[in-house]
Amino acid sequence: MPEGDTVARTADRLHRALSGVPLDRVDLRWGTLDGSPLVGARTLEVVSRGKHLLHRVEGGWTIHSHLKMEGQWRVERPSSPSGRRYERHPHVRALLDARGWRCVGLRLGQLDLVRTDEGELVEHLGPDILDPTVDLGAVAAAVTTDPRGLAETLLDQRVVAGIGTFWASELLFIKALPPWLPSAEVPVDSVRTLLERGARLMARAAQTGWQSSTGETRRDRTQYVHARSGRPCLRCGDTVRVALSGPPGRERTIFYCPRCQGGLAPTDDGRPQRPLGASGGHR
Repeated sequence: MPEGDTVARTADRLHRALSGVPLDRVDLRWGTLDGSPLVGARTLEVVSRGKHLLHRVEGGWTIHSHLKMEGQWRVERPSSPSGRRYERHPHVRALLDARGWRCVGLRLGQLDLVRTDEGELVEHLGPDILDPTVDLGAVAAAVTTDPRGLAETLLDQRVVAGIGTFWASELLFIKALPPWLPSAEVPVDSVRTLLERGARLMARAAQTGWQSSTGETRRDRTQYVHARSGRPCLRCGDTVRVALSGPPGRERTIFYCPRCQGGLAPTDDGRPQRPLGASGGHR
């Protein structure tokens, strides 16, 4: 699932293409949504909130979208071959034309058209980790009052918005924190520095489009543990593992190093795990 940095970069790209000019076309291919009242209205801004996109249009309308697992927005020229092919593409959920640009929402996980003053469907979210005005000390204090495991707390968008499994796995490894340790047992200063590190790394990724927790851009060197189960830890050489975090039915995968992060996960039986993509699959 795209995380807060990817969504912020998407919002910036849409904002630069659409802001300040009238919408020539608003084709919302989602249930009974009708975007025709927005035609001729100017885009005021496109912003992100955690993993959500908010496209505010004059007249008091907001187009809200969530990418979920496979969604994306593309910006094309309508006259280009790639722009034209989206007219009848089965995965298109939204198609917006303005100022010679075509913005296409593909495989979106959620799409809504709401009155801006009636709520934006994001009221449940906690502070956005990428918001430069957020008090990360206060967020850290909220994290350390949660009895759940640290990974589960960080992934709860109601606590802090924008962190997904990539950044949760990487930040917990960088800080050498066990993902399953109850959040309430972690010093608040440790959580604050983790969040500050995450905000810096995610802001850089939002600008560059390159997710890297290691500072490197070489293939397979951009992350310490995420998607590296069954392979050597870049820090200690032990084998990176993957385990589930969260309640039944809502589990999320977390990658970690048992030696660097305090042992096996409670849900990890310790059996050998093949590297992701290896012949025979991942077990």
